[in-house]
Amino acid sequence: MSTTVIILAAGKGTRMRSRLPKVLQPLAGRPLLGHVIETAKKLHAENIITIFGHGGELVQQVFTHENIQWVEQTEQLGTGHAVKVSLPVLPQEGLSLILSGDVPCVQQSTLQRLIDASTGTGIGLVTLTLADSTGYGRIVRKDGQIQAIVEHKDATAEQHQIKEINTGIYCVSNAKLHEWLPKLSNNNAQGEYYLTDIVAMALADGLQIASIQPELAFEVEGVNDRIQLAALEREFQHYQAKKLMQQGVHLIDPARFDLRGQLTVGQDVRIDINVIIEGECTFGDNVEIGAGCVIKNTTIAAGTKVQPYSVFDNAIVGENVQIGPFARLRPGAKLANEVHIGNFVEVKNTTVGVGSKANHFTYLGDAEIGSNSNIGAGTITCNYDGANKHKTIIGNNAFVGTNNSLVAPLTIGHGATTGAGSVITHNVADHSLAFERAKQISKENYQRPQKVTK
Repeated sequence: MSTTVIILAAGKGTRMRSRLPKVLQPLAGRPLLGHVIETAKKLHAENIITIFGHGGELVQQVFTHENIQWVEQTEQLGTGHAVKVSLPVLPQEGLSLILSGDVPCVQQSTLQRLIDASTGTGIGLVTLTLADSTGYGRIVRKDGQIQAIVEHKDATAEQHQIKEINTGIYCVSNAKLHEWLPKLSNNNAQGEYYLTDIVAMALADGLQIASIQPELAFEVEGVNDRIQLAALEREFQHYQAKKLMQQGVHLIDPARFDLRGQLTVGQDVRIDINVIIEGECTFGDNVEIGAGCVIKNTTIAAGTKVQPYSVFDNAIVGENVQIGPFARLRPGAKLANEVHIGNFVEVKNTTVGVGSKANHFTYLGDAEIGSNSNIGAGTITCNYDGANKHKTIIGNNAFVGTNNSLVAPLTIGHGATTGAGSVITHNVADHSLAFERAKQISKENYQRPQKVTK
């Protein structure tokens, strides 16, 4: 049976106190709505219909790359009305999952169980049992079967004791949605159309209402303000950390770790505190990441050790590499096996060959460096002439002296040496020495400037 996903994403999110629409607020580095869309895609939904309202143009711009059918809710008249505006584009057949754009953590497995449970009945929902159900709509059952959803303000004293609540996640036959939604009434204190009213319609039609509960309570937690957003961030990060530790990752303190994307790991990976992983990253066996590192869209091969406070962005790192502390790999950095990149070294759009070293205070941009070469402290590849970028090529077994400025375009040959303090502006042949300095001038009995006493 075909599946449609309807995502309710029209709310203003007033309590966020933000110009950014609520569904665009970030959780684990991705907009709330982005998490819901990603889960819908994993379910292979044939249609993803997103109901937008406040800030709709911006919301659509963020997700222009997604195959989404957008439907505008021009008036905020309740959840029932929000689903109702989808009817002109909703298929007549199949099932629809009804999700909220501000409930980002619901898992694919939970939604698949809901679909399976609802296939035979035509309607199902996700419920949750809480120790304190104050404020939530209660699930009223008789002989185990759902009989009603009663809002907290409408519940009797006896119903207030019910611990099972409605989460607002539904799976409903499209045919029934087309039948029921036009019948919704707003004859209530709020003057809104409630989606929960379809439960009474289902019962009136003699349908049995299926229900499931999520494996983890945080899956169905919504976000209305900054406090809830921060709390859900920590719950989600703890969940991700737990999954990594179950795979064998040694997290020194899982409470001080953030994964804002996907991390694929080998065996015996060790990650110290306050590390942030972003985008798509892969760590091989025995990789060690020091405290305070930020690593984005990077592949690190087996045995590599990254010292604290290093920052990587779209880099590729080979095996048994030593990096940091305070190193920076920018997009296009490609380090071969056994490379050493030391403290305060920046590498951008540069390949570094096997066993080469740049251990201190160096900038390597738009360069190709061969194997077993040494780049002295304070060296800079001068790759930009104010208009264009140029390349520096350094061969195998080269030795670049301390405090060199290598003015590109430039080639330094295999086995070549450059003297300390040089500004190298011409190509250096294989196995030759080049240095470029002004003549040293010495003045005897030189008197330094003195401070003026005030």
